[in-house]
Parts: sequence; C-alpha cells; structure tokens
Amino acid sequence: MSVVSSKVLLAVEEGVARLTLNRPDNANVLDLDTAREFAAAVRCLRDDARIAAVVIGGAGKHFCFGGDLRGMIGTGAPVDAYLLELTALLHEGVQGLVALDAPVIAAVNGTAAGAGVGLVAMADLALCGESSRFNLAYTGVALTPDGSTSFFLPRLIGAKRAAELLFTNRMLSAQEALDWGLVNRVVPDAELEREASMLARRLAAGPRHAYAKTKRLLAASQAALAAQLDLEGRTIAAQAASPEGMEGMNAFLEKRPPRYL
Repeated sequence: MSVVSSKVLLAVEEGVARLTLNRPDNANVLDLDTAREFAAAVRCLRDDARIAAVVIGGAGKHFCFGGDLRGMIGTGAPVDAYLLELTALLHEGVQGLVALDAPVIAAVNGTAAGAGVGLVAMADLALCGESSRFNLAYTGVALTPDGSTSFFLPRLIGAKRAAELLFTNRMLSAQEALDWGLVNRVVPDAELEREASMLARRLAAGPRHAYAKTKRLLAASQAALAAQLDLEGRTIAAQAASPEGMEGMNAFLEKRPPRYL
C-alpha cells in the first residue's frame, strides 16, 4: 500500500487501485488539502502502468459530503480565490479519472452530497449500499454546481430530473438512484466493499486495451467537459463571494434559516 497523504489514500493490489477519501470524522468533505491530494493521487494513477481498474470510495460512514463550507469561509482568505483553487484541483482529478484507460468504479457508502455526487456521476460504473442517499445541496446554501455535476447529471438522468435535484435539493434514495441511472447496482450495505472489489478484479482480469478503447469511444461525446468544468469553477467562486452566497453558507453553518434579499 502507498499512502498519498493523510486525507487521500491510494492502495494498489493486483492491478486494482483503491482511491479513498480519508476524512471520516468530517464526512470526507473536500478542503484545499484534500483536493490537492486527490489531484496528486490521480496523477499517480495516470503514471502507473499496473492499474487496470480503480475503485473510489470514502472512509467511514459516508462517501463524500462535498465542499468544506467551514473551510471556505473560515480561513480569512477571499472565498472566491479559495474556491477557484479548490475547484481547479478537484476538476483536475475528475478529468484525470475520466481520461484514464482503466475503468473507474464508485463505491458509495452512506451519503454522497454536492461534489460527492459529481464523483459518482463521472465514474464509469457505480455501486451503492441500500441505505445510501444522494443530495446535490448546492442551491440549498445559495451556491452553484461543481465537481462535474452540471455536465454528467443531465446526460445520465435527463435534464428535467437534474434540474429537479439541483433546484429542490431533495434527497434521492438508493433505489431512485438506480431507477434514474445514477448507479448501476444497489447492494446490501455490508456487501458494498466485497461487491466493488469483485467487480474491479473482474475488470482488471479482462482485456485492458479493449476496455480502454471502449472507454474512449464512450467519452467521445464529452469534448466539452473541460470547458464546463472551468465554467463551473468560475461560477461557484463568483456566487460564493456574493452577498447571497455568503448568507447561504453562513446560515447553514449557524443552523438558521437564510435571509436572502
């Protein structure tokens, strides 16, 4: 096992890489250090010829709650500059995983929220536990989508359903995520790791070049991904720095109703 950092773990065994967000006490939220280490881990995957399949997951009870709001507004630095750097690193990692020859499997434990949903959506395949939940959450704190959610969600579940999740922030159950096409399979919670590992090993033992070329064919219609990720990053940074965005985030952290003008 090779540990990339304390916040992102990378282990490789028999051609299968396990990329784990490792902030279990904080629902694996993404702060600058985590995003930086996530991007670095994906670079390691890109440069490792042994990799034939990748499983991305979250340590502890939850997959990923998205961005670290407290980190965004608690550093004293301009929130727009913070988010521009955070999304640049996160999006570098997303693009790197999409560009990998190896199939990427998301193994979703607990809740995926915000950019956590983006990590599920960008994966080639996704499994989740029966108790898993999915919540976009952005507009609930007066922010806008990032993490590739505005790119992949409409393509996976349709524009109307994507708009419903982004505007209403309602929680999507595991069964609904399966029915809508966000995940491929729902498995018992206790069997998630085993099922994801079995699928990864099966892919790792398969025709690697055929998988790589098939992945490239499936990605041929995604030429606009880089431009969309850049737009996501600039939009959420500007919105976060606005009075509305600041009020939304502060209200969430202070556990009070927001007071929008």
